[in-house]
Amino acid sequence: MKAPDKAKAAPARPSKVGKGEVRIIGGQWRRTLLPVADLPGLRPTPDRVRETLFNWLGQDLTGWRCVDAFGGCGGLGFEAASRGALAVLIVEQHPALVRGLLQLKERLQAATVTVERGDGVSALRRLAPSSLDLVLLDPPFESDLHAAALSAAAAAARPEAFIYLEGPRAWREDELAEMGFGGLGGLRVYRYLKAGAVHAHLLQRAA
Repeated sequence: MKAPDKAKAAPARPSKVGKGEVRIIGGQWRRTLLPVADLPGLRPTPDRVRETLFNWLGQDLTGWRCVDAFGGCGGLGFEAASRGALAVLIVEQHPALVRGLLQLKERLQAATVTVERGDGVSALRRLAPSSLDLVLLDPPFESDLHAAALSAAAAAARPEAFIYLEGPRAWREDELAEMGFGGLGGLRVYRYLKAGAVHAHLLQRAA
């Protein structure tokens, strides 16, 4: 796992983000627009938040193994693939969104991306322990999936890996430290950002 400072060169594709769209911020598909379906509860990660997240990560994800456990329109997962990730698994339950993700994978010829229909927490639980460099968690804000997703992500993540959690509130250090994760140790906040109603956390396993 490495995170050099420079992002990959990308073709210049002028674009204007419209209603119902987000754009890939950096990497080989920089400025590519992604459609956002008009579905209840679908809330893509804002461009500003994704840009900040991948600045925190160092922009170049060459060689990383990643899971986007609540794929939605694919903004987080395809952003990771655009920046050089070796393998990106995008998990999504809604059939219409899965179809859109598969169409986007085909359009971009994204060979490193795998799209799977299913439950994100269950998908994380079946992965080999300590096998991931980055786990992206953006569950529906109204759900109660955040704690279960964090626990499953911590088990699947390498000791030095990053876990990104997006939620409707800030998670406190003591909450993260006390979660336990089956003896693996808690998590700590590496970076944090609040943008409107979005609380974005970049987490690592606590020492």
